[in-house]
Amino acid sequence: MNRPSPWRVGVSGPLRVYVVGFRADLLERGYSERSCAEHLLRMAHLSSWLAEIGLPPEELVMPQVERFLEVRRDRSWVDRTLTVKGMQPLLDHLRGVGVVPAAEPVQRLWGGRDLVIEQFAAYLVAERGLAASTVGNYRKVAERFLGECHWEPGDPAFLSGGLVNAFVLGEASRRSRGSLNTVTTGLRALLRFLYLHAHTAALLVDAVPVAPSWRDQGVVRAVPADHVAGMLACCDRRTRVGLRDYAVLEVLARLGLRRSEVADLTVDDIGWRAGELMVTGKGNRREALPVPVDVGEAIADYCRDGRPGGGSRSLFLGSLAPWEPLSPSGVGQIVARACTRAGLPVVGAHRLRHTAATEMRAAGAPLLEIGQVLRHRNTATTMLYARDDMTALRVVARSWPGSRK
Repeated sequence: MNRPSPWRVGVSGPLRVYVVGFRADLLERGYSERSCAEHLLRMAHLSSWLAEIGLPPEELVMPQVERFLEVRRDRSWVDRTLTVKGMQPLLDHLRGVGVVPAAEPVQRLWGGRDLVIEQFAAYLVAERGLAASTVGNYRKVAERFLGECHWEPGDPAFLSGGLVNAFVLGEASRRSRGSLNTVTTGLRALLRFLYLHAHTAALLVDAVPVAPSWRDQGVVRAVPADHVAGMLACCDRRTRVGLRDYAVLEVLARLGLRRSEVADLTVDDIGWRAGELMVTGKGNRREALPVPVDVGEAIADYCRDGRPGGGSRSLFLGSLAPWEPLSPSGVGQIVARACTRAGLPVVGAHRLRHTAATEMRAAGAPLLEIGQVLRHRNTATTMLYARDDMTALRVVARSWPGSRK
């Protein structure tokens, strides 16, 4: 069976004049020739259908797209599962060149609660300066809490400590302690916002139970050095994906970045001449980190031989077209797959941050320098990595009154 070629797909009808541009757009965005040919076939079917019913492309709005999909699913066994998402590359291109009208905005039933949640998200960005991922997490907390309470603005006395407590206890029954801590932190931020804007009669922050953390369990959660070496060795650097995964693992294990920070890196954050990497951390703080030689070489190899084009300024991109920025969960999946390939227990990306700190401590780096690399605001956080290092503990420990130094 011959492989489909994007140069052999014929298109007739009103969309015929846009074939060359659409094909070039698909190839530039990294679609394989096979995928490109499939999208061009959809363009041919849509163009023929428009000609059949006498509908000009300028009138192709979403109801008409849905009508076309129903026809295709009825006529073709191959397209029996075709959806709007499958048509999205074609629709985006036609809208981009001004042929098809822009998508109509999704109509939401805006109530008072929806508006307050939007204002809360804006407050987190403008007043608190929180990162987009944190804003998204806190917004979900607000939606769940206010939705479960059936709260609507207008009655400042409606929300009470009992409702707050019941919500947290319900979340605690199905969450880990780390996840519950995110919920309680987001809930406190929401309650402060509601009080500041007179949506509650009292500040209910103290009604939020403290989520147990039990962080200090006596063991540093670093991944052993030989395990990290095994994860790196299992990356096939003859492939694009292998080069990307190797660079991501190097950045995580050597610089101790959080997975969201790795996902947010752009090519503009790399200062090749200065040997620095600008990292956007918590609170949208931007700080420069020195780039070790091995990390710089891994990033350079990926940028030169593995990073696809497409115009995105994000440093690490997905492995499938269209080339979209790698998400924080995608970074975590890279670590998990590397563990599986190396025959190791699966660990989270944050464990490599512990590894970076432990390796620096083992090399004799002072806790102050480790805290600077990890960008800790509180020295006590860095001290967690010294709990099994008596020499480091003597540096930060205070003398007991009356004891010998």
